[in-house]
Amino acid sequence: MPPRLARMALGVSYRGSGYLGWQSQPGGRTVQDALEQALAAFVAEPVHTVCAGRTDAGVHALNQVVHLDAPVVREPFSWVRGTNRFLPPDIALQWALPVSEHFHARNSARGRRYRYWLRESAVRPALDAGLVGWTFHPLDAEALREAAAHLVGTHDFSSFRSSECQSPTPVKTLHRIEIAFTGAPMAGYWTFDFDGSAFLHHMVRNLMGCLVMVGSGRRPPGWMAEVLAARDRSAAAPTFSADGLTFLGPYYDAALGIPESATAAPWLLP
Repeated sequence: MPPRLARMALGVSYRGSGYLGWQSQPGGRTVQDALEQALAAFVAEPVHTVCAGRTDAGVHALNQVVHLDAPVVREPFSWVRGTNRFLPPDIALQWALPVSEHFHARNSARGRRYRYWLRESAVRPALDAGLVGWTFHPLDAEALREAAAHLVGTHDFSSFRSSECQSPTPVKTLHRIEIAFTGAPMAGYWTFDFDGSAFLHHMVRNLMGCLVMVGSGRRPPGWMAEVLAARDRSAAAPTFSADGLTFLGPYYDAALGIPESATAAPWLLP
């Protein structure tokens, strides 16, 4: 009889700038490839991981949750330290937790959270290049929030869906969008928090493209409702930069005990 596989949940943080997204690709440089190679080196067995949310090329993550089945038993701290030994500097496990064989990183999630950091400045970012988006137009907070209000709820988000999206349905639920600004006009940072049941391919970046159009005065807030109702990608703004987008992570039923945040960069969390 083959050994019983032990299911583990792992929290992964990564800077996505150097990767072609999460999902493994033949000959490609992806986060999943790097993680599975490191895990295989640690347990001396091939390992396959399932993630809570596939991130695009250049998108970062603070608490990506994955699960795996491995024919070995190790203490949680050993999974973290042992795997990190084989990972590149821009990917690191933050925690590990044994879970039931019924736990599924993607299907068990009740929702997912993304944050977009946007720098408002006359000049492009330098020290934070790759970690923030950029606008050289001053944005209007009231207009942004009025436009965002049209998006909250359950809708057909086809206007914000990539042509490469593999989701079986464009209907998703956005529970909330929160927008905040710190600093002075043309010398500060915006944060856009998105909490939803699930997200389509490029959905947040396409929403950001439209929000920036409204915030800069190039479209009125009501235009967002028109784009949503069109259910046509050509009605929306171009896809915004991946640089400022970070997957904060999924969340689950509290009884499962899955951490909703990572110890990495706590000052970035809500």
